[in-house]
Amino acid sequence: MARRVAVIGGGWAGCAAAVQCIDQGHDVTLFEMARQLGGRARRVEVEGFPLDNGQHILIGAYTESLRLMRQVGVKTTLALLREPLRLVYPDGSGLMLRPGPPLLAFAGAVLHQSAWRWSERCALLAASLRWALAGFRCAPQLTVAALCRQLPQRLRDDLIDPLCVAALNTPAEQASAAVFLRVLKDALFSGPGSSDLLLPRVDLSRLFPDAAGQWLLDAGARVQLGHRVLQLAPAGAGWQVGDEAFDGVILACSPIEAARLARPLAAGWANGADALPFEPIITVYARGSGVRLPAPMLALHAGPQAPAQFVFDHGQLDGPQGLLAFVVSGARPWAERGLAATGEAVLAQADATLGRFFRPPLRLVRTMIEKRATFVCQPGLQRPQPRLAPRLWAAGDYVEGPYPATLEGAVRSGVQAARGLFD
Repeated sequence: MARRVAVIGGGWAGCAAAVQCIDQGHDVTLFEMARQLGGRARRVEVEGFPLDNGQHILIGAYTESLRLMRQVGVKTTLALLREPLRLVYPDGSGLMLRPGPPLLAFAGAVLHQSAWRWSERCALLAASLRWALAGFRCAPQLTVAALCRQLPQRLRDDLIDPLCVAALNTPAEQASAAVFLRVLKDALFSGPGSSDLLLPRVDLSRLFPDAAGQWLLDAGARVQLGHRVLQLAPAGAGWQVGDEAFDGVILACSPIEAARLARPLAAGWANGADALPFEPIITVYARGSGVRLPAPMLALHAGPQAPAQFVFDHGQLDGPQGLLAFVVSGARPWAERGLAATGEAVLAQADATLGRFFRPPLRLVRTMIEKRATFVCQPGLQRPQPRLAPRLWAAGDYVEGPYPATLEGAVRSGVQAARGLFD
């Protein structure tokens, strides 16, 4: 039987929830307070060409994101550049996996990493074996730094720390080892292609939200942009959203908005959502003539005067030639210094580490900050449960789940909310 469902919030979680609800035969209304879908992973226009409000990548293990993209008509083989995992630095050092079974590919990449001593390579393989034998589980209070304390410093600097901050947006000294191990398990050891990098060749709006919005309209859903829901109230067995009655509601908006709407109904849940600590991400776009990096994505050594951990060459991703995107994860210290100082420091870092790949110097295009990009993924963090009340669920990358705040985490939470709404 078709039921009326309101999905409040049109980010990746909300779009996933709405598509899944249509699949289940429900009548869907999607409310989004902004003028476009996508939430924190969307397109913005800068200097006449589309950029993203933050640089995102996917991996082959993001099975739900890939499934829904294909369902709404995105040709993922064209929209995403798929290549084996490469964590390579400008000097050519780093970890490069070859195609094939992930376990063998990982072991082969470690053994062929000539920049590391044999003792360092053996130490990493031994630690990985211990983690695998333990089922990629550990004590919940452990940080990534504590988990990897026995590893040589070079391995932590070259591999563990950049992987941690890229996956969890939290420095290793603060990050949850349990979540980190779950990400490693799914990425490196869950099947062929799971560790592959999927680099977007289109802007983030085209990658899913735009197609999802059109698919929903074609399926008969209502998509109301620029509409902020002001109040949510019980109505019989269902819920009143504004002046409309719905059988079920999915709160797929930001934690702040979800807490505002939920507070009169579930104060404890709302307080928990409000109490989540968040960490910013800064993206610095710069451009130069004749720029071409050795690979579409390179890792960078960050430090006190070097903000960025990764750089992306959009000219190799079907974007404007010469456009680079520098990503500063775990960016709170740099946010406190200010965007202007961060942009200048990134340009100096680029000149010092990448200068041989371009002349003349890069020109700063735009520095963007997502102040509440992800929750701080620290040990023992209590994330809000997805179910608030009968026929009222929350969806978003911040709700309780196995993943950190990633696109896949958001999509999976949306699908989960849709499937559980009327159980």
